[in-house]
Amino acid sequence: MGLGYIGLPTSALMASKGLRVTGVDVNPRVVETVNRGQIHIVEPDLEGLVKKVTEAGMLRAALEPVSADVFVVAVPTPTRGDEHIPDLSYVESAVRNLAPQLQKGNLVIIESTSPVGTTEKMAALLRELRPDLNGDFSMAYCPERVLPGRILYELQHNDRAIGGLDEVSTRKAIDFYRHFVRGNLYPTNARTAEMVKLVENASRDVQIAFANELSLISDAAGINVWELIDLANKHPRVNILRPGTGVGGHCIAIDPWFIVHDYSEQARLIRTARQINNYKTLWVVEKIKNAALTFEMEHGRKPVIAALGLAFKPDIDDLRESPALAVARMLKAEGMDVVAVEPNLTGDSYEEFRLADLPTALQQADIIAFLVAHKPFIGLEVPAGKTVLDFVNAVSYHPGK
Repeated sequence: MGLGYIGLPTSALMASKGLRVTGVDVNPRVVETVNRGQIHIVEPDLEGLVKKVTEAGMLRAALEPVSADVFVVAVPTPTRGDEHIPDLSYVESAVRNLAPQLQKGNLVIIESTSPVGTTEKMAALLRELRPDLNGDFSMAYCPERVLPGRILYELQHNDRAIGGLDEVSTRKAIDFYRHFVRGNLYPTNARTAEMVKLVENASRDVQIAFANELSLISDAAGINVWELIDLANKHPRVNILRPGTGVGGHCIAIDPWFIVHDYSEQARLIRTARQINNYKTLWVVEKIKNAALTFEMEHGRKPVIAALGLAFKPDIDDLRESPALAVARMLKAEGMDVVAVEPNLTGDSYEEFRLADLPTALQQADIIAFLVAHKPFIGLEVPAGKTVLDFVNAVSYHPGK
């Protein structure tokens, strides 16, 4: 249920291991694309695998679920509003859609990132929708923990925490994942498995917030933060992460809010980390605006600003919750002339931006803002006379080079 960044690779991988898979999505374009053996996302090696398994008849896409032994829910779980309320409407819709196909003894697995207690709520919903089954179905929660750009490898090799609503559900889910996961499968209960996913990403968010806060402190102190972190990390028990323009993606920028929403009095550090990482994006915008104001005062015209990178992390095309994209949008909303460079997007436009290749942007721009550390940007020779704002250490500090 769901053929997005997680559902499609998971479906293709399962199909490649001899499981007959129907991938369900509400988007007709996605269904048509997959059934042609093509993909609608960018992920290394995925298109070849999808082509292979669809041609072999092991994977087909559909708009509605069909009868099955196992149902896997891999749909988005965003947050709503300024209070970041978890939105489980997609999960609930998927469960409602699969309910008519559910048979006695079937296994339902939720992979979507979810607040603690979601698996129990969805099981109760299924019992309500299908009272004829008398609760004779199994249900478990198993979060994915993959890195975009390495999804197919990590789906197979990363360890998984698998929590059923009872011991039978846990055992059945573990038996299922053994078909295509080489990593260790650790049994637990559903609530713990749900919290595991949330705290993994909250932990990363807190670590990134420390790095981002260091960048703010270093800027105020006149210190090169990249050199600072490089030297501090030479301590054998210190491993500070890299600061950037904020935090994006479908996990780290969202999942900690699930904890904060349900445990607001206890989750003080987690809330503060989210606030720091969100503030970093606004700080980057102010830095660029100040540079633009200085340029305008000196040259009597508004500068052209090159926004290098729009994705939420290096070397992928994923724009979900991207702080770099947010920066470019805020600058555009302020009336600034922004030309964007995103080497991982095809075409020459993205919504309100005109996309340019790197040489063109470097030639046109007065201010060059490094927002994402894509490989083509690392160690880039910037033309003389340009104002450079490097928020991701693309060119700022590379000792020995």
